[in-house]
Amino acid sequence: APDEQAEWVADLLERTTRPDGRAPAVCVLDTGVTRGHPLLEGALAEEDCTSVDPNWGPHDDGGGPTMMGHGTEMAGLALYGNLTPVLEGSEPVRLRHRLESVKILPPRGTNPPELYGAITAEAASRAEVQAPQRTRCFSMAVTAEDTRDRGQPTSWSAAIDALAAGRALDPSSRGLVYLDERGESPRRLFLVSAGNVGGELEVGHLERSDTEPVHDPAQAWNALTVGGYTDLTTIKDTSWEGWEPVAATGDLSPWSTTSVVFHKDWPIKPDVVFEAGNAVRNGSGDVDFPCEDLSLLSTHFKPAEKSFVLSWATSAATAQAARMAAIISAEYPRLGPEAVRGLIVHSAEWTRSMHAHLRGASGKRQREQLVRRYGFGVPRLERALHSASDALTLIAEGSIRPFVETGRKQMKMREMHLFELPWPTDVLQSLGEQPVRLRVTLSYFIEPNPGRRGWAKRHRYASHGLRFDVKGPTESVEEFRKRLNQRALDEDESKPVTDSRASEWYLGEQARNRGSIHSDLLQGFAADLAERGAVGVYPVSGWWKDQSKRDRSEMGAHYALIVSIETDAEDVDIWAPVANEVGITLET
Repeated sequence: APDEQAEWVADLLERTTRPDGRAPAVCVLDTGVTRGHPLLEGALAEEDCTSVDPNWGPHDDGGGPTMMGHGTEMAGLALYGNLTPVLEGSEPVRLRHRLESVKILPPRGTNPPELYGAITAEAASRAEVQAPQRTRCFSMAVTAEDTRDRGQPTSWSAAIDALAAGRALDPSSRGLVYLDERGESPRRLFLVSAGNVGGELEVGHLERSDTEPVHDPAQAWNALTVGGYTDLTTIKDTSWEGWEPVAATGDLSPWSTTSVVFHKDWPIKPDVVFEAGNAVRNGSGDVDFPCEDLSLLSTHFKPAEKSFVLSWATSAATAQAARMAAIISAEYPRLGPEAVRGLIVHSAEWTRSMHAHLRGASGKRQREQLVRRYGFGVPRLERALHSASDALTLIAEGSIRPFVETGRKQMKMREMHLFELPWPTDVLQSLGEQPVRLRVTLSYFIEPNPGRRGWAKRHRYASHGLRFDVKGPTESVEEFRKRLNQRALDEDESKPVTDSRASEWYLGEQARNRGSIHSDLLQGFAADLAERGAVGVYPVSGWWKDQSKRDRSEMGAHYALIVSIETDAEDVDIWAPVANEVGITLET
């Protein structure tokens, strides 16, 4: 009952520590937020609530009756996560990030589709003008279904890509018009919902999701696109007797869309999946929702009426992903947006249910199709924040200049970066034939081609591409360097990859080299991995190379490289030797 809900709110507030004004923020782009909700007002300043149109007001009433309250619902999840376990607990809650809100939906009617990109750009600008020094990520669970085309860019997704890459733009004309040819604005992290399947939910939800492509602008290369999975499968409410959950534990949520039907050249989406709730079905095949036991809990936009509201689907998943991004930024304030995105993907794991499907794949091509359903799995906050004695993670951030003009407007590859990593060589050698897992993730932002004519093919859409490779166990560093040079040249000339080492990786180069974030796994003997402590990053073609006058290579293309080693061997410490080598003080 509402009066009892107020008691739960009071209990949570008593054990909650508010964030300070310098904390990173999740900027919610939605229907506005009811700042007066007791659980939100301590983390959402009045001046941080705004609207792209001042006449709309910042309060939560936008988007018509189906969206009303949506922004406040997203804000609660972005700040606390699912409120059910938070309310049930008794431990202190320390909030390390804040909220911001920019209303992007009008109180009545809808925005013209041709202005979606312009409105998103205006929303980002308003938040940044208000607090220019604050670190933030943008959480957007507002999408469109009628502009999808097998993963091809649209004016909206291209605007997201440009804004993420730090470009100022005027997307009101056809294509993109950049306003800052030689300048560089702050790069931005956008978290965008994959969108939900249309119409009625079905019992055969996996087949349905595989045929429903993610919504616009979730195909954006630089966005972290968030789909949904669910662990909520226990129904305690006796009013649902005779009904069962639609999705199995750890499998895709019934609402989540995928990129299975995308053309193979376009990015793998969603990138990751978060808890999105579940629906119920009966013996006759009827599907229904919401079921309280299978839903998340968030903040209601009219707290005077009730404090909480049920939440589900990819919107709820996206808000939780944004919360994770803000917590990473609070823990590591110097990390760039590419690294935060990379850590979220790198920390993701496929669930048992997802692994069961992946094990049944007949080859890498079918495996890629399943990754287009599940992304890289479910991110784990603890894995993103900390190494462990049996799981070492190394992060390198850099800026590479992909191309250089050689005369007569001819362009060639300019740089590659080679990292000789601090590596637990002795420990790995001592493990011999014990299995060890190596994972590499490369995250960077591309700049979209400023003309629509360049959006038909990926090499014409993206300003550049980056690739990674790992030294072979019998290669010298110099031999590895020469091989990287040759690979860069081969890709530039569109030659097929023939390196036998490609078969070692779980996904392989054909699958992982989509979009602007690449992640793959390699499992081998510890002794072999002991000799593989060098990783290279090199560029491949894009429209910068074809348009020398607009090439921005000299300014550098930022990236984050994340490498981890993990072993199931007992009583083995692979972290301490590396910590000693790089000068980290070990606590005793």
